[in-house]
Amino acid sequence: MQIFTAYSPGMQLLLLAFVTIAALLLIKPVWRYIVKRIVNDALAKLLTDDYDQNLAELLPSLKRISVLNFLELSLRAETAKVIGRPLGSPKRFPGYDNLMFSPRQMTAFSLPENAQIDMSVTLGPQAARPLKIKIPLMIGGMAYGTALSEEAKLALARASNSLQTATNSGEGPFLPEEASQAGKYVLQICRWPWGGRTNEQIAAAAMLEVQMGQGGNVGTDSIEPTELAGRAHKLAGLAPGTGASSLPAPPGLQQPEDWPDFIKKLRQRAAGMPIALKIMATDHLEEDLSVAVAAGFDVIVIDGAEGGSHATAPVKQDDFGIPGLYALCRARRYLKNTAVSLVISGGYFTPGQCLKALALGADAIYLGTIPLLALVHNQITKVSPWEPPTTLVYYNSPSKTQLTVDQAATSVVNVFTSMVLEMEEAMRALGKASLKELGDDDLVALDAITAGITGVKQALSPASAPPPTDQDPQQPDPAAKQCRESLEQFRQCLDGARQAAQLIEITLLVIYYSIYLSRLPGVQLQSIQ
Repeated sequence: MQIFTAYSPGMQLLLLAFVTIAALLLIKPVWRYIVKRIVNDALAKLLTDDYDQNLAELLPSLKRISVLNFLELSLRAETAKVIGRPLGSPKRFPGYDNLMFSPRQMTAFSLPENAQIDMSVTLGPQAARPLKIKIPLMIGGMAYGTALSEEAKLALARASNSLQTATNSGEGPFLPEEASQAGKYVLQICRWPWGGRTNEQIAAAAMLEVQMGQGGNVGTDSIEPTELAGRAHKLAGLAPGTGASSLPAPPGLQQPEDWPDFIKKLRQRAAGMPIALKIMATDHLEEDLSVAVAAGFDVIVIDGAEGGSHATAPVKQDDFGIPGLYALCRARRYLKNTAVSLVISGGYFTPGQCLKALALGADAIYLGTIPLLALVHNQITKVSPWEPPTTLVYYNSPSKTQLTVDQAATSVVNVFTSMVLEMEEAMRALGKASLKELGDDDLVALDAITAGITGVKQALSPASAPPPTDQDPQQPDPAAKQCRESLEQFRQCLDGARQAAQLIEITLLVIYYSIYLSRLPGVQLQSIQ
């Protein structure tokens, strides 16, 4: 440094420039040399070390058990507790991919671009105050406190109000601001100590929903005091420092025989609004539906195995329930001659999936993951790259206050609006002006399994269509009648020929074996009398 300062300022600048240029010229080859040495050493170890001492040993292991299973194995080894996986199962269940819309083109035309499409839905039409929404997509149950933050719930409520649809409270404590800003609010009567709800809370709702299960969870659970700290703990009515445990059924329901009395009392509190039942889709579906219909539920909500949850055990997400498509078709057949509305949920991500579900008989669809991820659109950079984007919306996350509520609400509105516009475009292509005109005859199945599940015609079978003719369709065609008679005579001739061929075959076999046995030594054939 003393040598450097001995030069004049001009010379110092010249030397500094020279050193900088030299460094720039040398840094690339030096960096390439370092990287090459590291890569060569790593490759040498991978290609020469014994398998049981080689890092590549993980490759076949991860291929066998998957990265996700390896990660969850490590979490179990670390905590010795039940792990809570967010957002549902990664499994791909049989769904709507092998169902396609099949519009008519010569016998019916599509609707013009400016044709208005009626996408409105009425749930619980038999109730004194049915729930009427403008679109068939609703915001699913995501609980305040046990899952989402107040900011996230308010954003969803404002989005729901703007869309003129409904949003669901979820299982969490009642959040007054959410109910007041939602417009149309579905309040869950849930399986937690606060789940019976007060009359004041019920009065703020447009529909009640008795929650007995969901796609990603069923049965009981517990919450630690630290998981529900703050305002949610107070609104839950819990004593300071205490957690909560869920119940097998909502408060006031002790055994299955109590359902009629339970619904009777709840209906009095509902004051004419519809009462819905939410269940996990299982193979006991018809058994559950029979109890629900007898009890007098107005709406049935079925959450398929694809349904997500904030944090539940992987075994419940991966290994419980049946796919939503199976449940939808079975439930629709069971409820065919009733006035009970059917709402489906779990794993609906595209306009096409939603419209197909509506064509198969769903009255409306709950979306959960879609609005959840839409909340953080254009706000991900507030937590990335060190935290997942969902930390902006979870209740127990320190980043929840960074969520801009109005911006999040706008993003949810945009997603739902875009999906509905796309569904309307499909409706015009099908020539349908209202959801009431949409049906399973607008679909075709690409494989026998999907056709069997849904009852939809398989694409391999040609559609029945009358042959071109000038004949009056009410009068029999003489030529067709003569053709049928000729075909019947030909069939009878073929049957006779087939019987004659069988007789000749038997006769030849008898002759053959007779000759064969007669040539064997010591064998004498007796004539058949």
